[in-house]
Amino acid sequence: MGFYDLPKEERKKLVQKIELDIFNDLLNSSQKNTLVYFSDEDTYIRKAAYLSTGKIHKTNQHSISIIILFLEKLLKSDNEKVRQTVVNAAGELGKTNFESVVHFFDIGLFDDHHSVRNAAIGSIKKMGEKNPKPVLNWAKKYLHHPDKEVRREICHGIELRGRKHPEDILPLLKELEYDSTTRVKNTLIHVLGQIAYKKGCLATVVKALNTWKNTELVKKALDEIVDVHDRYKSFAVLTQAEAIAYIDRNYGKK
Repeated sequence: MGFYDLPKEERKKLVQKIELDIFNDLLNSSQKNTLVYFSDEDTYIRKAAYLSTGKIHKTNQHSISIIILFLEKLLKSDNEKVRQTVVNAAGELGKTNFESVVHFFDIGLFDDHHSVRNAAIGSIKKMGEKNPKPVLNWAKKYLHHPDKEVRREICHGIELRGRKHPEDILPLLKELEYDSTTRVKNTLIHVLGQIAYKKGCLATVVKALNTWKNTELVKKALDEIVDVHDRYKSFAVLTQAEAIAYIDRNYGKK
């Protein structure tokens, strides 16, 4: 039976049991119960497990050093679901203690399995939103990595911070304006569109784009920004017509 097949009260009891079992594994230097949850076929069971790990850290039930050592051992598992859940758990810790868990992302970003790499990027998103300075400093070193997929994933990973604070990620995005790989360029354009329709962000994005030199890419980005204001019109602060008018008034103005 899956997590969401259970009644609400039963789900609550299960989450409490998962947290207690992981707590006891940490206490007893065991992996027995945690491996069961971290490898579960149900993604929501695994989510409950990594959130429980984060809660144990947040409430100081175990020291971060004990939790990190525990996760490091689990990261060596042959099971990609376990490694995926470990990286997601490290992401919960990294919301406040990124420096202590950075090595999980240096490893996870290059895992053989796409689900683990996706967990690394998803964690970068949530950590970057809550704890931006060290996360963005870390991300910057991968912007010119020889592997195009790493560059693309990092570009995508910093997007969430940009939806409220575009000024934090625009300097990093600018470093990709002359990337020669189509997938990277398309992701860059996508990210610019995703941050520009949020409240107060269009002006910041357009001002930044005025400093970019790759006019062909900027044109595509502006087209995407205009299109996004129509595709997400139910969520955009401005109408498409208002976005076009703003761009016409302000793009090209140094």
